Amino acid sequence: MSPPPPPRNETRTGLLCAVAAYTIWGLFPLYWPLLEPTGAVEILAHRMVWSLAAVLVVLTVTRRWNWIRPLLRQPKRLGMIALGALFISVNWATYIWAVNAGHVVETSMGYFINPLASIALGVLVLRERLRAVQWTAVGIGAAAVVVLAVGYGKPPWVALTLAATFSTYGLVKKKVGLGGLESMAAETAVQFLPALGFLVFLGARGESTFAAAGAGHAALLMGTGAITALPLICFGIAAVRLPLSVMGMLQYLAPVFQFGLGLTYFHEAMPPERWAGFALVWLALALLTWDALRTARTARMELRAARSKAEQAEQAEPAANVHTQNTLAPEAPEATAQGR
Repeated sequence: MSPPPPPRNETRTGLLCAVAAYTIWGLFPLYWPLLEPTGAVEILAHRMVWSLAAVLVVLTVTRRWNWIRPLLRQPKRLGMIALGALFISVNWATYIWAVNAGHVVETSMGYFINPLASIALGVLVLRERLRAVQWTAVGIGAAAVVVLAVGYGKPPWVALTLAATFSTYGLVKKKVGLGGLESMAAETAVQFLPALGFLVFLGARGESTFAAAGAGHAALLMGTGAITALPLICFGIAAVRLPLSVMGMLQYLAPVFQFGLGLTYFHEAMPPERWAGFALVWLALALLTWDALRTARTARMELRAARSKAEQAEQAEPAANVHTQNTLAPEAPEATAQGR
């Protein structure tokens, strides 16, 4: 039997945490410009250092340390964690640079096409077989990239880099098999020494902005750890309380917020070819969402039918036993009489 659905208050908690996680991720473009005049690489290094500090605080409060020792005995998993740390570092660096360089709309495109990139990786790396609707969505997504490339006069490198690195990072995390908080702790532990070394190097050259721009600026740089860890914690709470289909639909909140900020707050240009590219991507995502909902509905119906069939079989078995007993019952007196 399948596990019972979570209580309503648990579902409500999961929904609130999921919305909080994706909203924070979607509002990230408002935070990075506050860190000027710090450059993207220095921001990235601070994010790595302070993220580890934030995660260590959470692990201390929750006392979740028992995963470390078994992990240290598995060099292959450690290598995969290092690989994941590399991909997420490139993703973070690209995102921070793009936001501060005025490419917020293009960052939203990267996360809009991320599900399509994940599907492509599933086919190329995991040899997964796609349904016809999924192939159609991937084809439409590829057409959107072509339209955007023609409009830009070059491929949309920011969007493609974000989608490629984050989808590959997701694939690596799947193979590592650690929880969200634990994997982030392991990845930031890998990032920590190079990031700290870079910050010490900047400080020795007198090029660090950590102390030079005032206490408020230093606090904002330290805050990069908290705003990195907080949505991940919220996501972890939501993931165990909500169905995967719900989480899949809510993931579009982040790029929707980013797209809205790019248009209304940062006033980035949206020429017709960019609108056309986004329209194609949204069409592909609509197809994927429809297909996912249809597949989930079919799976639920099949599960319900199988459960109903099993219940009918369980009810029929006692009835069959009663019928057998009734059939044998008349023979008992005859046997007794013969005995007398």
